[in-house]
Amino acid sequence: MSDSLVVIPTYNEKENIEKIIRKVFSLSKDFHVLIVDDGSPDGTATIVKRLQAEFLNRLFIEERTGKLGLGTAYIHSFHWGLARDYEFIFEMDADFSHNPEDLVNLYNHAIETSADLVIGSRYVKGVNVVNWPIGRVLMSYYASVYVRLITSMPIHDSTAGFVCYRRKVLETIGIDNISFKGYAFQIEMKFKTWKHGFKIEEFPIIFTDRREGNSKMSGGIFKEALFGVIQMKIKSWFTNYKKAA
Repeated sequence: MSDSLVVIPTYNEKENIEKIIRKVFSLSKDFHVLIVDDGSPDGTATIVKRLQAEFLNRLFIEERTGKLGLGTAYIHSFHWGLARDYEFIFEMDADFSHNPEDLVNLYNHAIETSADLVIGSRYVKGVNVVNWPIGRVLMSYYASVYVRLITSMPIHDSTAGFVCYRRKVLETIGIDNISFKGYAFQIEMKFKTWKHGFKIEEFPIIFTDRREGNSKMSGGIFKEALFGVIQMKIKSWFTNYKKAA
C-alpha cells in the first residue's frame, strides 16, 4: 500500500492519459493514481479502465457525468483518498504541464521539511514557465501578486495546481465548504491551509504548457479569481480558524 495518492482530473485527455499514467508508475517512489473523469466524450475513461488490469490496485478511476468543475473533482477525490490510508494526496494535471518526476521532489520536500502543504511553484525563484504566450505568463504571475496583496498570504504561486497535501490538512480545513469551483479553488485551498496555521513550503518547478489536447482555461475562470479573492478575504474576517497542532 502506497502512502501517496496522485489525483488527476480529466476531460478529453486521450492524447495524454496513458503516457502520464505510465510515467507516474515508472518513478522511483510508489504512487497510486486516481483519475477523476468528467464524462469525457473522447474515450479517456475507456483508456484508463483498460490500463487498470495492468496496474491492479494502483490505478483507480471515478467517473462523473458532465463537466462539474475542477474544484468539485478535487473535493470528490479528497473524500475518496481520506476514506483510505493515504498520508499524502497530490494534485496534478494530465497534460504534462507538471513534470511527473517532480512528484518525488514534492514528496521528499514534505518529508524533509515536515511541511503540511508543498506547492510546486512556478514563481518562487523567478518565472519558470515554458511555451506560454507572454500575456498569459503576465496574467498568471500578477494574479499571484494580487492574491498576496489582498490576503497577505506569503505564497508566490497561489494559483498553482501542482501540490502535495498531508491528510491532516484536508481533514481540518473543511473541504466541503470550499466555495470556488475553478481557478479560485486553488487559491482558497491554500488560503484556508494558511489561516489554519499549517506549514506551507514552495518547491521550484518548471511549468511547461501542454503539447497535446486543448486547454480548459477561460476568461470566466480568471474573473472568478479576481472577485473571489476579495470575497474570500472579507469572509475570513468573520471566521474562526482552528489552529493546527
